This record gives sequence, structure tokens and C-alpha cells, in this order.
Amino acid sequence: MRNFDYFKPGKITDACSLLSKYGEKAKIIAGGQSLLILMKEKIVCPSCLVDITEIPNLDYIQYDNKGGLRIGALTTHREIESSSLIKERFNVLSEVEKAIASIQIRNVGTIGGNLCHGDPCGDLAPLLIGLEAQVKLTGFESERLVPLEDFFTDYYETVLKEDEILAEIQIPSLLLSGGQWYSKCSPRETDPAIVGVAVVASLESPDGICRKIRIVIGGAGPVPLRSKKAEKRIEGNRLDEKLIEEAAKIVKEEVAPVSDIRGTEEYKREMVELLTKEGITGALEKVKK
Repeated sequence: MRNFDYFKPGKITDACSLLSKYGEKAKIIAGGQSLLILMKEKIVCPSCLVDITEIPNLDYIQYDNKGGLRIGALTTHREIESSSLIKERFNVLSEVEKAIASIQIRNVGTIGGNLCHGDPCGDLAPLLIGLEAQVKLTGFESERLVPLEDFFTDYYETVLKEDEILAEIQIPSLLLSGGQWYSKCSPRETDPAIVGVAVVASLESPDGICRKIRIVIGGAGPVPLRSKKAEKRIEGNRLDEKLIEEAAKIVKEEVAPVSDIRGTEEYKREMVELLTKEGITGALEKVKK
């Protein structure tokens, strides 16, 4: 790796000041599970690293019925996976965390770093978008909330400004009549998704009329994609096998995967269709329980 300056500020304002001073030459490091690999391969060559691990009040999991779930950016994957609060109220998030890399990486890697890395094959982003998450971005002189759906802009790129830090992830309270599901296609359970599909659905009544649904696909384009056409087709209608198959075909045509070493475009589209059917059916079953 090339030489770089290293700072370990104790306040978020000091970290943002350093980011503002160094601009695009600076990188934030927390767990470092993705950044260090990129640096070793000389894909990124920052002249400044800002270590935020000593900044207080960025590692927490909190919940209340009004504000929903709040997770600090420095919270590790393992902490989320093991949290009794999350298992009780957002169990799908705990289950997805179990399928992220190895336990050694989950012990160190943070949720904030995972999202800021912007990997389109990541497991968390599609699910969190399905759960209507938003992120709090703290800058040197400002703070803003951004829906996670609007956070990603391209492959490994986000809306973060040069002086901003992702400080918190916020997820609203789940509807009691809701069901959540995430499934992915990958060589091994803990490998990154070739494609992944998250479905969050709620019903108006026991007769199967869908009140609301969000379908989000990862790994089939530069950023996670919400299939609004499929959602519109489903909402207000009774979920049956025919409608589920129709919606899955809509999603298959709406995604924009590219052929690469991990699979052809055709293969990825077929897997998206299959996983969408599985996801809607799985979410529906959880609602019925």
C-alpha cells in the first residue's frame, strides 16, 4: 500500500472537518473489511485515513414504537445478528446478517461501512430498502436524512458528500400484518449474492388482499432496484399463484443485470424471477402466521 496520513478523531465534528480538509483524498475506516482489500489491490489510494472507531455514540441498537429501530453506523454485523431486540421485532434482519461472510468478518465489519461500500451484490441494502430504511448523514455543518433507496447512485458510489459520515440507520416500526423475506442465489450461503430479492408485504384482511408490498432486487444492476411496476400490479389485489407469477415476470423484465464471471444476464434474470416468486410466497406465509 502507499503511504497515507492516519487520524483517529474523538468527535464526529472533528472527523467531518478532516474529511472536508482532505476532500476526495480521504477515506473513512471503521472495520476496514472492504477498504483494506481495495487499498492492497491499489484500486483506491487515499492519502488520508480517518478512523472513526473512537467516536462515541455511534455503536447502538435502540427501539421505540414511535421512532422505530435505530442502529448506529459502528454497530457490527455480529451485534445485529445477536441482538435479542432485533430477533424479536425484525428477525429477518438477524437472519440475513447470519449469511454475511464469516463470523470473523461479522465481528469486525460494521453496518455503516457495508452500506457506504455500495456493493450492488450486498445483502443488507435490498432488505433495508424493503423495510423503508433511511440513513442519517452528518456533515461538518449540517445533517440530513436520506431514504436508503436514494442513497446509492452507481456501482460503489453513494450520495455522501466529501465531509459527510453515515451516522445512523433508521427503520420504521413494522406493521403487525406484515411479512418479510429475503433470499439470494450464491455459491455458498455466506458468499455475496449473485442476485438477491427482498420482499416486505402486508395484507388488509385474511382474504389475501395485498395492502402494501415492496420488492427490491440486488445484484441485477448498478444499485438495488425497487420494482415499482410489480408492486403496483400486486397492491389492491388478492395474492394468488397466477398474480405472483405475473409479478415475478414483471420484475424479470425490469431489472438490468450484466453478464460477468458470476453469471450471464439470462441466468440472472431467471434467478430474479424464481427468487421473486419465492420471496412473495415466503412473505405471504409469514403474514398468515
